[in-house]
Amino acid sequence: MVFSEVFERFVAETPACVMYRATMENMFAPAVIDDLFNRTAERQYERELLFSSLVSLVSRVVMRIHPSVHAAYQKSLGEISVSVKALYDKLSHVEPNTSRALVQHSAREAAELVNCSKGTRKPLLEGFPARILDGNHLGKTHHRLKVLQATAAGALPGHSLVLLDPERMIIEDVVCCEDAHAQERTMLADMLPSIARGDLLIDDRNFCTLGFLFAVMDRGAYFITRQHGRMPWTPVTKPRYAGRTETGVVYRQDVELRDPETGRIKRLRRITVKLNKPTRDGDAEIHLLTNLPLRRASATQVAELYRDRWTLETAFQEMTTQLRCELQSLGYPKAALFGFCVAVCCYNVLAALKGALRSTYGEETIQAKVSNYFLTDEITGTYRGMMVALPPAEWRAFQSMSKTELAAQLCEWAGGADLSTYPKHKWAPKKPKQTRPNAQFQHVSTARLLDEERIRKITEMSECRTP
Repeated sequence: MVFSEVFERFVAETPACVMYRATMENMFAPAVIDDLFNRTAERQYERELLFSSLVSLVSRVVMRIHPSVHAAYQKSLGEISVSVKALYDKLSHVEPNTSRALVQHSAREAAELVNCSKGTRKPLLEGFPARILDGNHLGKTHHRLKVLQATAAGALPGHSLVLLDPERMIIEDVVCCEDAHAQERTMLADMLPSIARGDLLIDDRNFCTLGFLFAVMDRGAYFITRQHGRMPWTPVTKPRYAGRTETGVVYRQDVELRDPETGRIKRLRRITVKLNKPTRDGDAEIHLLTNLPLRRASATQVAELYRDRWTLETAFQEMTTQLRCELQSLGYPKAALFGFCVAVCCYNVLAALKGALRSTYGEETIQAKVSNYFLTDEITGTYRGMMVALPPAEWRAFQSMSKTELAAQLCEWAGGADLSTYPKHKWAPKKPKQTRPNAQFQHVSTARLLDEERIRKITEMSECRTP
């Protein structure tokens, strides 16, 4: 494609921002998103406010381009003609199934882009597409709703189950629950259709139930799960030494599980890791269950693979600190969950960008040198000015681009990126928090405290010099 001089200037100076906008234009073309809404919405409808406009507005809040939904609304008065009350009403009625479908759409589109750019990461276990499952509870919201104004307790708008593809670093699926006090296990049945034959599911003990494990095996999939303390099992062999990992000594044994409904029996491996250092809960050892064949994954490999579940925790942290996945002003559960799902979509767009960077510079270079913080900081700081210089009409050509064409264009732009502008810094060990005494006064003067400290140091130095 031939771009204008101004466009090329932004490509040269802020390629990540241009890549983000072009990818958003392609993945969330208004006609496609509105069609998705019409296919998935059960009770909601579109009149003056299109669903695509809602997604576009909330995505700018999630990416910290605007500080709040209301601020984004004020900047979109030419695009959105309804009142702000109608906007919030629309947000509070977005159905969870529609939010989930939006995430699934973004995952398919981003995965195709990563595949076309050949920017996938090294698989966790060759021949077994890995998926990492975990839950995410949204933080407390403001007490804006009338029902919340009489309580001082934190208002929790809901939680979700999230499925991550670590090979592409894309969140494939989200199951939303409006009741923040409901158990995560109640949503497991809704997540099963996203687990395909041959997949390797890695999850924590919250999801270690007989019903779920047998359902995963019935789908022809594999799992590595931490054994729940109440999980019934029958030993077949005695524990045997299997080696050592970075975290401890590994033992393995064969066990059997019995399906209480059908009476079926499945033989699994039980991996025990006696830890060098206890967990935060004080556990000196952990037990893992897996149906992976021994010839494809040893006990020590299984123990190391289980540690990769923290990849999803890292994704949650990035969405919280670098994006804005918890919009505290949205108290209604449907609105808060929709905001979280839009944040997941933006995270998937960034995953497509990083796929293009990996294809150009290699996985090890991107992993070691590129910081997501500075990548998103460039987008946040440049986007509003870029959209003034390059209005929406100049981006519409990207809507009709094939994924092959767009992936090639992203890789070309990635080749001109200066990676030193996205530096990744190594984290030093955290210092223990210093306990502060209770305040004796309501306020203190920082300048006076600094002066007192300076005088104290001068006095100490003069005393040291005195013979």
